[in-house]
Amino acid sequence: MQSVLVTGGAGYIGSHIVRRLQEDGHPVVVLDDLSEGHREAVPAGLLHVGDFADRDLVRTICRDHAVEYVVHMAANCQVGESVVNPSKYYRNNLVNSLAFLEVVREAGVKGLVFSSTAAVYGEPVQVPITEDHPTAPTNPYGETKLAFERALSWYRKAYGLRYVALRYFNAAGADPEGDIGEDHAHESHLVPLLIRAAMNPTSPLKVFGTDYPTADGTCVRDYVHVSDLAAAHVLALGAMDRGEVGGASFNLGNGEGFSVREVIRAVEQVVGQPVPVEDGPRRDGDPAVLVASSLRIREALGWDPRIADLPSIIRTAWNWHRRNPNGFNG
Repeated sequence: MQSVLVTGGAGYIGSHIVRRLQEDGHPVVVLDDLSEGHREAVPAGLLHVGDFADRDLVRTICRDHAVEYVVHMAANCQVGESVVNPSKYYRNNLVNSLAFLEVVREAGVKGLVFSSTAAVYGEPVQVPITEDHPTAPTNPYGETKLAFERALSWYRKAYGLRYVALRYFNAAGADPEGDIGEDHAHESHLVPLLIRAAMNPTSPLKVFGTDYPTADGTCVRDYVHVSDLAAAHVLALGAMDRGEVGGASFNLGNGEGFSVREVIRAVEQVVGQPVPVEDGPRRDGDPAVLVASSLRIREALGWDPRIADLPSIIRTAWNWHRRNPNGFNG
Protein backbone atom coordinates (compact mmCIF):
# COMPACT_ATOMS: atom_id res chain seq x y z
CA MET A 1 0.00 0.00 0.00
CA GLN A 2 1.14 3.52 -0.81
CA SER A 3 2.58 5.68 1.98
CA VAL A 4 0.54 8.89 2.34
CA LEU A 5 1.28 12.24 3.99
CA VAL A 6 -1.84 14.16 5.07
CA THR A 7 -1.33 17.84 5.78
CA GLY A 8 -3.99 19.21 8.10
CA GLY A 9 -4.73 15.61 9.06
CA ALA A 10 -5.69 16.48 12.63
CA GLY A 11 -8.52 18.71 11.45
CA TYR A 12 -12.17 17.90 10.90
CA ILE A 13 -12.08 16.47 7.38
CA GLY A 14 -8.42 15.46 7.61
CA SER A 15 -8.94 13.18 10.61
CA HIS A 16 -11.71 11.33 8.78
CA ILE A 17 -9.43 10.90 5.75
CA VAL A 18 -6.67 9.54 7.98
CA ARG A 19 -9.10 7.02 9.47
CA ARG A 20 -10.26 5.85 6.05
CA LEU A 21 -6.69 5.54 4.75
CA GLN A 22 -5.75 3.40 7.74
CA GLU A 23 -8.82 1.24 7.31
CA ASP A 24 -7.69 0.61 3.73
CA GLY A 25 -4.20 -0.37 4.89
CA HIS A 26 -2.19 2.71 3.86
CA PRO A 27 0.81 3.74 5.98
CA VAL A 28 -0.11 7.29 7.03
CA VAL A 29 1.81 10.23 8.46
CA VAL A 30 0.13 13.49 9.52
CA LEU A 31 1.53 17.03 9.48
CA ASP A 32 -0.56 19.61 11.34
CA ASP A 33 0.28 22.78 13.26
CA LEU A 34 -2.80 22.23 15.49
CA SER A 35 -4.04 25.78 14.90
CA GLU A 36 -7.39 24.23 13.96
CA GLY A 37 -6.75 20.51 14.43
CA HIS A 38 -6.66 18.36 17.54
CA ARG A 39 -3.99 15.94 18.69
CA GLU A 40 -6.74 13.66 20.02
CA ALA A 41 -8.26 13.30 16.54
CA VAL A 42 -5.24 11.39 15.23
CA PRO A 43 -4.09 7.92 16.31
CA ALA A 44 -0.98 7.91 18.47
CA GLY A 45 2.33 7.97 16.64
CA LEU A 46 1.12 9.46 13.36
CA LEU A 47 1.32 13.17 14.11
CA HIS A 48 4.16 15.57 13.37
CA VAL A 49 3.34 18.99 14.81
CA GLY A 50 4.57 21.71 12.48
CA ASP A 51 3.88 24.00 9.54
CA PHE A 52 3.60 22.62 6.02
CA ALA A 53 5.57 25.72 4.93
CA ASP A 54 8.59 24.40 6.88
CA ARG A 55 10.57 23.01 3.97
CA ASP A 56 13.15 21.15 6.05
CA LEU A 57 10.44 19.44 8.10
CA VAL A 58 8.49 18.39 5.02
CA ARG A 59 11.68 17.11 3.40
CA THR A 60 12.50 15.06 6.49
CA ILE A 61 9.00 13.56 6.75
CA CYS A 62 8.98 12.59 3.08
CA ARG A 63 12.38 10.91 3.44
CA ASP A 64 11.82 9.16 6.76
CA HIS A 65 8.39 7.83 5.82
CA ALA A 66 9.09 7.13 2.14
CA VAL A 67 6.05 9.23 1.21
CA GLU A 68 4.61 8.36 -2.21
CA TYR A 69 1.44 10.45 -2.21
CA VAL A 70 0.16 13.56 -0.44
CA VAL A 71 -3.32 14.64 0.62
CA HIS A 72 -3.03 18.41 1.01
CA MET A 73 -5.70 19.63 3.43
CA ALA A 74 -3.89 22.37 5.33
CA ALA A 75 -5.35 25.79 4.49
CA ASN A 76 -7.29 28.75 5.77
CA CYS A 77 -10.94 28.32 4.84
CA GLN A 78 -13.18 31.10 6.21
CA VAL A 79 -14.93 32.89 3.36
CA GLY A 80 -15.72 36.03 5.33
CA GLU A 81 -12.24 36.29 6.78
CA SER A 82 -10.71 35.93 3.32
CA VAL A 83 -12.62 39.02 2.16
CA VAL A 84 -11.37 41.22 5.01
CA ASN A 85 -7.87 39.68 5.19
CA PRO A 86 -6.91 38.46 1.69
CA SER A 87 -3.19 38.69 2.50
CA LYS A 88 -3.48 35.76 4.91
CA TYR A 89 -5.19 33.62 2.29
CA TYR A 90 -2.84 34.39 -0.57
CA ARG A 91 0.15 33.77 1.69
CA ASN A 92 -0.98 30.48 3.21
CA ASN A 93 -3.26 28.92 0.60
CA LEU A 94 -1.17 29.88 -2.41
CA VAL A 95 2.39 31.04 -1.66
CA ASN A 96 3.04 28.49 1.09
CA SER A 97 1.23 25.75 -0.79
CA LEU A 98 3.37 26.35 -3.88
CA ALA A 99 6.51 26.13 -1.76
CA PHE A 100 5.21 22.90 -0.24
CA LEU A 101 4.44 21.54 -3.70
CA GLU A 102 7.99 22.20 -4.81
CA VAL A 103 9.43 20.32 -1.82
CA VAL A 104 7.27 17.22 -2.27
CA ARG A 105 7.97 17.19 -5.99
CA GLU A 106 11.71 17.28 -5.32
CA ALA A 107 11.22 14.49 -2.75
CA GLY A 108 9.86 12.22 -5.47
CA VAL A 109 6.20 12.21 -4.47
CA LYS A 110 4.16 10.65 -7.26
CA GLY A 111 0.91 12.52 -6.83
CA LEU A 112 -1.24 14.79 -4.72
CA VAL A 113 -4.91 14.94 -3.77
CA PHE A 114 -5.89 18.55 -3.18
CA SER A 115 -8.64 19.81 -0.91
CA SER A 116 -10.37 22.33 -3.16
CA THR A 117 -13.78 23.93 -2.89
CA ALA A 118 -17.03 24.79 -4.62
CA ALA A 119 -16.06 28.42 -4.01
CA VAL A 120 -13.99 28.25 -7.22
CA TYR A 121 -17.24 28.62 -9.19
CA GLY A 122 -18.52 31.81 -7.61
CA GLU A 123 -22.12 32.77 -8.35
CA PRO A 124 -23.49 29.88 -10.45
CA VAL A 125 -24.96 30.49 -13.88
CA GLN A 126 -26.51 27.02 -13.90
CA VAL A 127 -27.50 24.48 -11.25
CA PRO A 128 -26.47 21.79 -10.60
CA ILE A 129 -22.88 22.89 -11.11
CA THR A 130 -20.69 20.65 -13.25
CA GLU A 131 -16.90 20.75 -13.44
CA ASP A 132 -17.21 22.54 -16.79
CA HIS A 133 -19.04 25.45 -15.16
CA PRO A 134 -17.18 28.79 -15.48
CA THR A 135 -14.85 29.50 -12.56
CA ALA A 136 -15.32 33.02 -11.22
CA PRO A 137 -14.69 33.09 -7.45
CA THR A 138 -16.41 35.82 -5.44
CA ASN A 139 -13.92 35.72 -2.55
CA PRO A 140 -10.15 35.29 -2.01
CA TYR A 141 -10.65 31.86 -0.45
CA GLY A 142 -12.06 30.48 -3.70
CA GLU A 143 -9.57 32.47 -5.77
CA THR A 144 -6.54 31.03 -3.98
CA LYS A 145 -7.88 27.48 -4.22
CA LEU A 146 -8.46 27.89 -7.94
CA ALA A 147 -4.98 29.34 -8.45
CA PHE A 148 -3.41 26.29 -6.80
CA GLU A 149 -5.53 23.96 -8.93
CA ARG A 150 -4.19 25.73 -12.00
CA ALA A 151 -0.63 25.38 -10.73
CA LEU A 152 -1.21 21.63 -10.32
CA SER A 153 -2.27 21.34 -13.96
CA TRP A 154 0.94 23.04 -15.09
CA TYR A 155 3.06 20.88 -12.76
CA ARG A 156 1.41 17.85 -14.31
CA LYS A 157 2.37 18.98 -17.82
CA ALA A 158 5.91 20.05 -16.92
CA TYR A 159 6.96 17.48 -14.31
CA GLY A 160 4.52 14.59 -14.63
CA LEU A 161 3.16 15.11 -11.11
CA ARG A 162 -0.24 13.42 -10.86
CA TYR A 163 -3.05 15.23 -9.09
CA VAL A 164 -6.74 15.12 -8.26
CA ALA A 165 -8.46 18.29 -7.01
CA LEU A 166 -11.64 17.55 -5.06
CA ARG A 167 -14.04 20.48 -5.00
CA TYR A 168 -15.97 20.09 -1.75
CA PHE A 169 -19.41 21.45 -1.38
CA ASN A 170 -20.59 21.59 2.29
CA ALA A 171 -18.97 18.92 4.45
CA ALA A 172 -21.11 17.90 7.42
CA GLY A 173 -21.65 15.09 9.90
CA ALA A 174 -19.20 12.97 11.87
CA ASP A 175 -17.82 9.45 11.86
CA PRO A 176 -20.69 7.05 12.70
CA GLU A 177 -18.61 5.65 15.59
CA GLY A 178 -18.99 9.03 17.30
CA ASP A 179 -15.39 9.38 18.47
CA ILE A 180 -14.19 11.97 15.96
CA GLY A 181 -16.16 14.92 14.65
CA GLU A 182 -16.25 18.64 14.06
CA ASP A 183 -14.62 20.83 16.72
CA HIS A 184 -13.50 24.30 15.64
CA ALA A 185 -12.53 27.08 18.03
CA HIS A 186 -14.13 29.56 15.63
CA GLU A 187 -16.93 27.53 14.11
CA SER A 188 -18.47 28.76 10.85
CA HIS A 189 -20.28 25.68 9.54
CA LEU A 190 -24.05 25.70 9.75
CA VAL A 191 -24.84 22.23 11.15
CA PRO A 192 -22.55 22.37 14.22
CA LEU A 193 -23.60 25.97 14.87
CA LEU A 194 -27.25 24.92 14.88
CA ILE A 195 -26.54 22.00 17.19
CA ARG A 196 -24.64 24.27 19.57
CA ALA A 197 -27.54 26.71 19.55
CA ALA A 198 -29.94 23.88 20.36
CA MET A 199 -27.69 22.76 23.23
CA ASN A 200 -27.37 26.34 24.51
CA PRO A 201 -30.68 28.11 23.78
CA THR A 202 -29.46 31.39 25.31
CA SER A 203 -27.16 31.90 22.28
CA PRO A 204 -29.27 32.23 19.12
CA LEU A 205 -27.73 31.54 15.74
CA LYS A 206 -27.57 34.41 13.28
CA VAL A 207 -28.91 33.66 9.79
CA PHE A 208 -26.73 35.59 7.34
CA GLY A 209 -29.05 36.93 4.68
CA THR A 210 -32.79 36.42 4.19
CA ASP A 211 -33.21 38.27 0.89
CA TYR A 212 -31.45 35.91 -1.54
CA PRO A 213 -33.29 34.93 -4.75
CA THR A 214 -34.27 31.53 -3.31
CA ALA A 215 -37.57 30.00 -2.24
CA ASP A 216 -37.34 31.24 1.36
CA GLY A 217 -34.71 33.98 0.96
CA THR A 218 -31.85 32.08 2.58
CA CYS A 219 -28.76 30.52 0.97
CA VAL A 220 -29.03 27.04 -0.54
CA ARG A 221 -26.19 24.57 -0.13
CA ASP A 222 -25.35 20.95 -0.99
CA TYR A 223 -24.34 18.87 2.06
CA VAL A 224 -22.06 15.85 1.79
CA HIS A 225 -21.11 13.56 4.66
CA VAL A 226 -17.51 13.85 5.83
CA SER A 227 -16.97 10.07 5.69
CA ASP A 228 -18.06 10.06 2.05
CA LEU A 229 -15.58 12.88 1.38
CA ALA A 230 -12.88 10.74 2.98
CA ALA A 231 -13.77 7.78 0.78
CA ALA A 232 -13.37 9.94 -2.32
CA HIS A 233 -9.76 10.72 -1.37
CA VAL A 234 -8.90 7.03 -1.11
CA LEU A 235 -10.50 6.36 -4.48
CA ALA A 236 -8.52 9.23 -6.01
CA LEU A 237 -5.23 7.89 -4.64
CA GLY A 238 -5.96 4.45 -6.04
CA ALA A 239 -6.87 5.81 -9.46
CA MET A 240 -3.67 7.87 -9.62
CA ASP A 241 -1.52 4.93 -8.54
CA ARG A 242 -3.06 2.68 -11.19
CA GLY A 243 -2.47 5.34 -13.83
CA GLU A 244 -6.20 5.80 -14.48
CA VAL A 245 -6.12 9.50 -13.56
CA GLY A 246 -3.18 11.80 -14.24
CA GLY A 247 -4.80 15.14 -13.55
CA ALA A 248 -8.44 15.94 -12.84
CA SER A 249 -10.86 18.06 -10.83
CA PHE A 250 -14.02 16.54 -9.38
CA ASN A 251 -17.03 17.92 -7.53
CA LEU A 252 -18.02 16.29 -4.24
CA GLY A 253 -21.66 16.86 -3.37
CA ASN A 254 -24.97 15.05 -3.20
CA GLY A 255 -26.69 16.93 -6.01
CA GLU A 256 -29.47 18.28 -3.80
CA GLY A 257 -29.66 21.70 -2.18
CA PHE A 258 -31.17 22.73 1.15
CA SER A 259 -31.79 26.28 2.32
CA VAL A 260 -30.60 27.51 5.69
CA ARG A 261 -34.16 27.42 6.98
CA GLU A 262 -34.62 23.84 5.75
CA VAL A 263 -31.44 22.80 7.58
CA ILE A 264 -32.72 24.52 10.74
CA ARG A 265 -35.94 22.48 10.58
CA ALA A 266 -34.00 19.25 9.97
CA VAL A 267 -31.75 19.89 12.98
CA GLU A 268 -34.79 20.61 15.14
CA GLN A 269 -36.32 17.30 14.10
CA VAL A 270 -33.14 15.34 14.88
CA VAL A 271 -32.38 16.96 18.26
CA GLY A 272 -36.04 17.13 19.27
CA GLN A 273 -36.15 20.77 20.28
CA PRO A 274 -36.32 24.26 18.74
CA VAL A 275 -33.18 26.07 17.62
CA PRO A 276 -33.09 29.78 18.51
CA VAL A 277 -32.16 31.91 15.49
CA GLU A 278 -32.14 35.57 14.54
CA ASP A 279 -31.98 37.13 11.09
CA GLY A 280 -28.97 39.15 10.03
CA PRO A 281 -27.48 40.78 6.91
CA ARG A 282 -25.72 38.91 4.14
CA ARG A 283 -22.01 38.10 4.39
CA ASP A 284 -19.77 39.39 1.63
CA GLY A 285 -18.78 36.73 -0.88
CA ASP A 286 -21.63 34.25 -0.24
CA PRO A 287 -23.33 32.98 -3.44
CA ALA A 288 -27.08 32.36 -3.22
CA VAL A 289 -27.05 28.73 -4.42
CA LEU A 290 -24.30 26.10 -4.58
CA VAL A 291 -25.45 22.62 -5.62
CA ALA A 292 -23.16 20.06 -7.22
CA SER A 293 -23.33 17.62 -10.03
CA SER A 294 -21.03 14.77 -8.95
CA LEU A 295 -21.72 12.62 -11.99
CA ARG A 296 -18.11 12.87 -13.19
CA ILE A 297 -16.52 11.37 -10.04
CA ARG A 298 -19.24 8.75 -9.80
CA GLU A 299 -18.48 7.59 -13.34
CA ALA A 300 -14.69 7.99 -13.23
CA LEU A 301 -13.92 6.67 -9.73
CA GLY A 302 -17.07 4.82 -8.72
CA TRP A 303 -17.75 7.18 -5.81
CA ASP A 304 -21.11 6.42 -4.20
CA PRO A 305 -22.07 8.39 -1.05
CA ARG A 306 -23.37 6.09 1.66
CA ILE A 307 -24.81 8.69 4.06
CA ALA A 308 -26.62 10.88 1.57
CA ASP A 309 -29.85 12.18 3.12
CA LEU A 310 -29.77 15.31 5.25
CA PRO A 311 -31.35 13.90 8.46
CA SER A 312 -28.85 11.01 8.51
CA ILE A 313 -25.94 13.41 8.04
CA ILE A 314 -27.22 15.61 10.87
CA ARG A 315 -27.84 12.60 13.10
CA THR A 316 -24.16 11.61 12.99
CA ALA A 317 -23.18 15.19 13.88
CA TRP A 318 -25.68 15.23 16.75
CA ASN A 319 -24.30 11.92 18.00
CA TRP A 320 -20.79 13.40 18.13
CA HIS A 321 -21.78 16.66 19.81
CA ARG A 322 -24.05 14.93 22.33
CA ARG A 323 -21.22 12.60 23.37
CA ASN A 324 -18.61 15.34 23.26
CA PRO A 325 -20.30 18.62 24.29
CA ASN A 326 -16.89 20.24 24.83
CA GLY A 327 -15.33 18.70 21.73
CA PHE A 328 -11.99 16.95 22.01
CA ASN A 329 -11.16 18.98 25.10
CA GLY A 330 -13.95 17.24 26.97
